Amino acid sequence: MSDPARRAAPALWVFVFVVVGLVAAGSWWLLADPLGPDEASTGGPVAQEGFYALGERTEGLEVGQVAPELVGDPGSGAVVTNLQGEPITLASLRGRPVWIVFWATWCPPCQAETPDLERTFEDHAADGLELIAIDVQEPVEVVRDHMEAYDLSYTAALDPSGAIMRAYGVFGLPTHYFIDRDGVIRERVYGPMTREQMEERVASILGD
Repeated sequence: MSDPARRAAPALWVFVFVVVGLVAAGSWWLLADPLGPDEASTGGPVAQEGFYALGERTEGLEVGQVAPELVGDPGSGAVVTNLQGEPITLASLRGRPVWIVFWATWCPPCQAETPDLERTFEDHAADGLELIAIDVQEPVEVVRDHMEAYDLSYTAALDPSGAIMRAYGVFGLPTHYFIDRDGVIRERVYGPMTREQMEERVASILGD
């Protein structure tokens, strides 16, 4: 190697390391803070710590609107089903408070809040609470094994294509929607919750 080339080599490696470092830092920032400005300045959703972003931020469903049925875009034929392959509809649950959470078995924050999901559901099942945990894009066997391994009693549902997730504007996991007895969305939460936070949100949909 000539002297000029030998002198240029260290500088080239420094340049490469700087570029790689900037790319890595940018990727970390997108994962750690995928939502940009806060809700106060944008009116958009704000994630809690631990939210596992899957894509670009969307506005999702609005608090105060009637929750749409658990179906994909018109013509897609996509519906939410339980582990037995039976469709789950919000129409059949009208008159009951409904808590929907989008999740996946591989999602660490979803796993972390699972015990509190079960305890909160158990405490309010007698109040008519329905908890529907919609797994995104996993085989039924995986979801069934997970539910059985952790002895979970709330309803597991399947969204194998991700169509329902997209219809609900979900862009990360876990995402929670709390729907009152009249089918109106009263709360939405992006990210895992503590037991106390769950109790507060459930109280908002139990009503009289």
